[in-house]
Amino acid sequence: MSAKLFQFLDLPRQPPRTVPVAVRVLGYGEIGGDFASPQAASQAERCIDCGNPYCEHACPVHNYIPNWLKLVQQGRIMEAATLMHETNPLPEICGRVCPQDRLCEGACTLEQTAFGAVTIGSIERWVTDEALRQGWRPDLSKVHETGYRVAVVGAGPAGLACADRLRREGIAVDVYDRQREIGGLLTFGIPPFKLDKGVVRTRREVLEGMGVRFLLGKEVGRDVEFGALLEEYDAVFVGTGAYTFVDGQLPGRELLGVHDALPFLIANTERLLRNEPASMFDFHGKHVVVLGGGDTGMDCNRTAIRLGAASVTCVYRRDEASMPGSAREVNYSREEGVTFMFHRQPVAILDNGKGHVRGVRVVETRLVDTGDGRARPQNVPGTESEIAADVVIQSFGFLPSPPDWLKAHGVDLASSGKVITGAHGRLPHQTSHPKIFAGGDNVRGADLVVRAVYDGREAGRSIASMLANVSSVKEEVAVG
Repeated sequence: MSAKLFQFLDLPRQPPRTVPVAVRVLGYGEIGGDFASPQAASQAERCIDCGNPYCEHACPVHNYIPNWLKLVQQGRIMEAATLMHETNPLPEICGRVCPQDRLCEGACTLEQTAFGAVTIGSIERWVTDEALRQGWRPDLSKVHETGYRVAVVGAGPAGLACADRLRREGIAVDVYDRQREIGGLLTFGIPPFKLDKGVVRTRREVLEGMGVRFLLGKEVGRDVEFGALLEEYDAVFVGTGAYTFVDGQLPGRELLGVHDALPFLIANTERLLRNEPASMFDFHGKHVVVLGGGDTGMDCNRTAIRLGAASVTCVYRRDEASMPGSAREVNYSREEGVTFMFHRQPVAILDNGKGHVRGVRVVETRLVDTGDGRARPQNVPGTESEIAADVVIQSFGFLPSPPDWLKAHGVDLASSGKVITGAHGRLPHQTSHPKIFAGGDNVRGADLVVRAVYDGREAGRSIASMLANVSSVKEEVAVG
């Protein structure tokens, strides 16, 4: 036992090898390699079982990480996958897209030493992929059908997680989505080099095997009346995400060659799904400037490289340590040839005189402590300069865009457009309308996939609890 406890002394942190840069920038395949079974087990053995699992506390869904690492060490892959699913309905997806470097792995006790964190994310991904390949599926043999039916609006991570939990409680689920595929931004927003779309399709097969029914290509409010859902179903979960991009109000943003990040990523992914050429984004030989330092900005950086850009420059108004995105994604961008300019605030997009972008005017910034816990960038007078650009991609973040039918049915919204849940004694994720629940980016604003998964999971539990109470009351009335 002691030898296993100190495995980290002899075995260094060793993530799976990534595809070489010269190869990976030529296409959109996932760049992460995969463990072989012995390597996964030995990397799992590096866990020191520290007794106070900081990794578990830092995980938004509070995965039982040390527990399933032990199962991996013992070669009990199916049991490890089952344990993963107790807390995370989408582990193979979170294993790919979570910023583990600032969540579980960032909190790992070994990360605070020279030995480096346990490769938690890569092991999570490998276990789920391998278990699914071997035929693992959720065991619902002991689930008793309740007769209740719930509609889920939105097949993104929150909606999928909610559907999973509801089926485990014996509640029938219909998932409505306006797209032809499930996943929301998992499918259409996150590039394939981070998340292969076959992974999402496999999850659809798993959910359908659990009894989830998907009604795709059906937009609530257009093809289906929301009021009809409230009449037909016992509860409704709304996971409509955050798709309204933040407008930086930069002069020149209307010029040709200026793109907003999310529409750009979605359009590129859709043409890949249709196997169409990249004629709509002819970046060959062009200089691209990406404004913004989050994970979406990194996705834009790396997509522009694959579209043949001559150069890609990422502009961020703070320093590198303050970037909201994953350090891993920043490193991947840098490896693939992206140049970063920190402490630069864009102030205008410049016209070439023919209605097309020719560059971006920026001003240097310095960080100033304003006493609220985070230093704010302040422009430095007299430091303006220009960055040449043929293409500019704006990635300043996203806001919820609540559909009109929510407010029309008495759902309270914040001034920002976020759906208000859990107020005035309501259940977690329950809105001001008792039959309507919500979670994910439409409640939080643009946030991590794993937090949307947490919201969907917890909303499913709240709905099941509400419906169980309804059943209890009905039984008491019948007995009385």
